[in-house]
Amino acid sequence: MSRIGKKPIEIPDGVKIRQDDPMIEVEGPKGTLSMEIPRGVEVVSDNGIIMVKRLSDDKKTASLHGMTRTLIANMVTGVTAGFEKTLEISGVGYRAELNGNILRLLLGYSHPVEYEIPGGISVNVDKKAIIAISGIDKEIVGRVAAEIRSFKKPEPYKGKGIRYSGEHIRRKVGKSAGV
Repeated sequence: MSRIGKKPIEIPDGVKIRQDDPMIEVEGPKGTLSMEIPRGVEVVSDNGIIMVKRLSDDKKTASLHGMTRTLIANMVTGVTAGFEKTLEISGVGYRAELNGNILRLLLGYSHPVEYEIPGGISVNVDKKAIIAISGIDKEIVGRVAAEIRSFKKPEPYKGKGIRYSGEHIRRKVGKSAGV
């Protein structure tokens, strides 16, 4: 039995769950999210608790059991509190600017990199070096953060580039002068 899959999900006040086989929809104060429930997994909600049960014990269903529970829990968290990722830009002359829904990054290339922010995601730029990405869908927030980071990953010699807040970059020693 999946240790994660058998945990109940508590539904906070102000969150509504609608089930229309095979879809589940979670509505809360920040918005609405929906997903398709995979075959072989059953979602039961009663008395403010959601339980995810598997219908068979084959390997594929067992792997979907915990994943489905985690995705539903992320949906409940997203519509109540939301998710946020923070990126830090380090390097001389590296900065970010926000123009409407276009994030403009100056990263030492011959041209600025422009990234169009998808719907449902909000981005804030603080001090031209800190980018805060927030939204209700954890998957989209993580994907947007990864795409922005991929424009200039931190390099190991000087640590210049875009990194997640709190991420540790292993530094390498550069060339030494020949003796």
